[in-house]
Amino acid sequence: MPESLPEAAPTQTTTALCQTLAEKLQARGWMMATAESCTGGLIAGACTDLSGSSNWFERGFVTYSNAAKTELLGVDTVLIDTHGAVSEIVARAMAEGALRHSHAQVSVAVTGVAGPTGGSADKPVGTVWFGWCVAGHTTTGLRCFDGDRAAVRAQTVAHALARLAALLDTAGRPSPA
Repeated sequence: MPESLPEAAPTQTTTALCQTLAEKLQARGWMMATAESCTGGLIAGACTDLSGSSNWFERGFVTYSNAAKTELLGVDTVLIDTHGAVSEIVARAMAEGALRHSHAQVSVAVTGVAGPTGGSADKPVGTVWFGWCVAGHTTTGLRCFDGDRAAVRAQTVAHALARLAALLDTAGRPSPA
């Protein structure tokens, strides 16, 4: 079952969220990686908008197609065929694959239906599954966002970053160098 964490403050900007992440990751000497489908690299873009992001952002995978999820992240095609690309198990596999295929210690993955097409009764437009790997622990979450394609993608970026920051808080304090 997906873990529940507190929401980010609604006034927090993406830039502020990235700055918070930068501070938390650098305090631990950790790097992060992203695995993005429905956001098409917007999370990585938000992170790398900050000067000095090479100190804490390792790489981003844009895995929009199912083939990319399999080829770049190692997501098993059986998982995609059985559960669909927009599913908890695929988000988890994407987050874990991003760590396996990078030098990062932390990852975030998103897979969803940004719209305006592609939705279904089971997975309407705005449905997004998230996966986060922090300190050897994978957490998933599901959100259903309102709005047009741009709004769904923007909310996805903000939620992905806010949850990652919250998970870093629960990962404990960094070890002294």
